[in-house]
Amino acid sequence: MNRVAARPAMAVPAGAFDREWHGPQTASGRGRRFKWSTLLWALVFPARIQRIAATLPGTLLIGLSLGIGMAAYNTANNILFIAFSLLLSCLILSGVLSWLNFSGLGWRLAAAPSLRVGHDAAVGLELRNGKKILPTYGLWFEMRARIPEAADEPDLRKKSVREILAAADRAGEQAKLFLRERLDAGSETRMEWTFRPDRRGRLRLELAGVGSLFPFGFLKKTLSCAQQQEVFVWPATVDYRWRGAAAARRPLASERVARAGNGSDLLALRNYEPGDSHRLIHWKASARTGRLMVRQFAAEGAESFIIWLRTPAEMWPRPEQFELAVSVAATMAEDFFRTGKLAGVAVNDEPWQTVRGPRDLEAFLDQLAVIGRIGGTAVRENPAGGPLAVGRRSVITFTPEGPRGVCAYVDGEKTAAA
Repeated sequence: MNRVAARPAMAVPAGAFDREWHGPQTASGRGRRFKWSTLLWALVFPARIQRIAATLPGTLLIGLSLGIGMAAYNTANNILFIAFSLLLSCLILSGVLSWLNFSGLGWRLAAAPSLRVGHDAAVGLELRNGKKILPTYGLWFEMRARIPEAADEPDLRKKSVREILAAADRAGEQAKLFLRERLDAGSETRMEWTFRPDRRGRLRLELAGVGSLFPFGFLKKTLSCAQQQEVFVWPATVDYRWRGAAAARRPLASERVARAGNGSDLLALRNYEPGDSHRLIHWKASARTGRLMVRQFAAEGAESFIIWLRTPAEMWPRPEQFELAVSVAATMAEDFFRTGKLAGVAVNDEPWQTVRGPRDLEAFLDQLAVIGRIGGTAVRENPAGGPLAVGRRSVITFTPEGPRGVCAYVDGEKTAAA
């Protein structure tokens, strides 16, 4: 499913490109002193990343030109020579206008750092026309999304568009985005490619090539691109049945819960609001910031859990069951975080990590995006620094149930299933 959306053009300084932008100017030595000889040589012998091929109408035009040229030479007819000159001029003009159409053009990928399996993902492609006078017309962009293992050529500048598209071992997602409206000089626009990832892991987004048939459709000009962006694809959200946890407990006095309340542990500082008690004002922070700041304490009596995912191969012999366990762990982590019940997370023998904010949760989801089954030695039940080694009781673990299901246990008591 592909969708292209464009926003109104915005005026930007002409020729103002930064390092994030890519385009013909980055491969043609932009910033060098202008020389006519360099320009003529670029027209006659373009760079390797540029490829020009004749379309079917262009091939017919070339054949017609050769036929008229031979007839004009044999008959010495001035009208045939004039027609031959017009046809050649049309081909040359098509090539020059095509070259000017790409000149000064810049593009860059703009995608979210993380995507979700089974959810629509929008990858933005921003375009900027750095020319001072001429607009840009009729471009298309070859977009591709694939796993990094399928990329067998790290230097894409040395490959043509066809070679780049044929380099992947797996097809992945690919689409063509078309610029259907003109891009005025000194303006920019944005197009979006929407697709749905079907597996977790690292995903490489690529702009494989840029092409154009402008102006007459006689010549097809394509540029291979080297722009890539890697993002995480988080596990899918799944439905699970939660039965409650009798082992859920109140946090210890020395523990902080990332939820506002009336406890005794300081959680954060916030701006003063009408109705707040004057006893909560933090005078030092207020003097430093120039505005009244009040102390916000952690909640008392809140349930707290640690999610501990173990991934030994002998525990998860079926890949589809392991994927379900990863999805359940990710879904539970997000649900408990929203309700303020997620105290920490742990994976295998690694020390457990406290979850205090969205960044900690996102780091855990990034870890789940690339996690795999561990072969060889099994994971220890009580590793040093693990969730069970610090005296916590509300630890959620996962085990297989039957050939397809997954169960979640809180301190040995079955509390959820998927």
